[in-house]
Amino acid sequence: MDILIVDGYNVIGASSSWNALKESDLAAARDDLIAKLANYQGYKGVKVIVVFDAHLVPGVEKKMTQNKVEVLYTKENETADECIEKLAMSLKNKRTQVSVATSDFTEQWAIFGQGALRLSARELLQEFKMIENNITKALENKKSKKAKVKIQLSSEIAEIFEKWRRGSR
Repeated sequence: MDILIVDGYNVIGASSSWNALKESDLAAARDDLIAKLANYQGYKGVKVIVVFDAHLVPGVEKKMTQNKVEVLYTKENETADECIEKLAMSLKNKRTQVSVATSDFTEQWAIFGQGALRLSARELLQEFKMIENNITKALENKKSKKAKVKIQLSSEIAEIFEKWRRGSR
């Protein structure tokens, strides 16, 4: 299975709406990103790991699953970039293609050198929109394909069916 590793705060910073939201409610911005990544994961059929920087926060690395997306908070004194590089190196094998979503130029070159593919934060945001549009279109098509056949009945037969439907004979 292919894997997408996402630099969480980098992607949040690339979105004008999430960037504004993070000023008042960082947790809500993270949750919204994770929800979009869950849709991406389901639509694309890839495993998604999102990494959030916690290098300025004391404590150990924290790993959890939210909406079937693996969420990783780095340990104290470790940046998201360092964590992503280690992850990309450890997850890469002959059967797994690792991609990393970040707009950090230095990070892009570091992971590219390890054989991982890069995706800019802007490209990932565009993919979110494309996926939402495709899902919306698919749902609209499904609704419009519902049977619209109306059988022409004589008024006598229609009256019999109506009485039957209402429980009177």
